[in-house]
Amino acid sequence: MRYLKKNNYAIVTGAAGLLGPSHVEALVSIGYNVVLIDLDYKKLANLQKRIKKKFKKIKILFFCCDITSEKEIKNLKIKLRKNNIKVDCLVNNADLNPKMIANKKNSESRIESYSLSRLKSEISVGILGTFNCCKVFGEEMSKSNNGKIINISSDLGIIAPDHRIYDKNENLKNLKTFKPISYTISKHAIHGITKYISTYWGHKNVRCNTLVLGSVLNNQPKYLVTNIKKRVPLMRLANKKDYIKSLQFLASDDNSYMTGQTLIVDGGRTVW
Repeated sequence: MRYLKKNNYAIVTGAAGLLGPSHVEALVSIGYNVVLIDLDYKKLANLQKRIKKKFKKIKILFFCCDITSEKEIKNLKIKLRKNNIKVDCLVNNADLNPKMIANKKNSESRIESYSLSRLKSEISVGILGTFNCCKVFGEEMSKSNNGKIINISSDLGIIAPDHRIYDKNENLKNLKTFKPISYTISKHAIHGITKYISTYWGHKNVRCNTLVLGSVLNNQPKYLVTNIKKRVPLMRLANKKDYIKSLQFLASDDNSYMTGQTLIVDGGRTVW
């Protein structure tokens, strides 16, 4: 792994989420200074403190910012520019992953009853937020003829949810709620954004790739973990550190001839 020169900055959206902190640690480990973006000030402040304690020489800034607002993203760019910060790498990690709540009415998550207003709300972060960040910071990268954009997707950006896993006995007839369609739409869209950006700014040496992640072990019900394992050739869920090297590769110059591509790290789940 090639380590970076000084004063390289990376932005991580959704930095305070499940995998955000791991992404941040992956980047600072290869020399990036980082700009953390999320909506939760307290979580961002705690993350900054935790990372700074481990990596004392790294510069870490954080901003509460709604990435679905183009105005807020542009204002962030202005703030960074005033501090002479040029973004070399963008990790579009933020997204909404609607939870399946067992006591909800079955009809609420069914296609037949899925409201358009709910769909728009749930896909706004993953699609509009990713686009806004690519648009604003990708343009800056193109002006300097260098940059790396990494869009974080999921195995559900390649395959459809197997709803059977959400029932202990894998019986669809007993299922009370379904995995919301919004997450699948959002994650599939990420791949289209990646391909478009890669061809649009490729001549400006801006590389854009997608990192596809499999299910991460995160205190899920035992039956759900068991059902997922059956569908993963490696017979386990990922831990948060399983993706560090992959992200570092996409964020470094080791992938200098790779753009518009999908790096899948899912334990083999999408092979079947």
